[in-house]
Amino acid sequence: MNHTFFKQLESHLNAERLAAYREDGVDDATGLARYLLNMALCEALYSPLQMAEISLRNALHESLSTRAKTDFWFDAITLPQWQAEQVQDAKRKLRKARKPETPGRIVAAQTFGFWVGFFTKPHKTTGLAYYLAKTAFAHAPKVQRDADKLSRQWQKVRDLRNRVFHHERIIHWRDLQTQHNDLLELIEWMNPELAQLTQMLDRFTDVRSTGLRPWRQKLTDGWPANTAEP
Repeated sequence: MNHTFFKQLESHLNAERLAAYREDGVDDATGLARYLLNMALCEALYSPLQMAEISLRNALHESLSTRAKTDFWFDAITLPQWQAEQVQDAKRKLRKARKPETPGRIVAAQTFGFWVGFFTKPHKTTGLAYYLAKTAFAHAPKVQRDADKLSRQWQKVRDLRNRVFHHERIIHWRDLQTQHNDLLELIEWMNPELAQLTQMLDRFTDVRSTGLRPWRQKLTDGWPANTAEP
């Protein structure tokens, strides 16, 4: 690979980020191929991560509505301050946009962290987390409908999501395939139909198993060859 061309790419892509893919002293093409494979893995994880967030939001909304006997459960259930503030912020934005403050709009405006937060200590103390573990994950084996286990699992999903959405390196994670499989399982526990759709769209295992070869080939076939240095 043309070293000058690589240095130009490096200046645009961020030298420090690219260096992370060449820590073991590999050549420029291998380092860049790793960068491209990492990008492809993140892209392949986008669909299951999105489906996991949708499934969690909808499953918790349904369970919380049943418990509170209203779709406006966020007004009927005592929430920790940070969650209550997120709800109020969503309402303010809807009023500013002159849109109705419907449950659907307010629920859709909440962050992924908002939903994962239902398995943290404040909701364990009130027992709500344990109720949600049993009702929102109705398709899980009984032993898995446990708030403490779900808390750990969803924190791992959140960490993976943050790295993927911020274009950070995940290629070096040895348990990446396991995390992917666990992600699909969580969706299955909440919504088997969405799990089937997720599996239909899923490309992660194929991308990961194919490895570096196609990315090195792309560099060989489509990018400038070595030329004399100026």
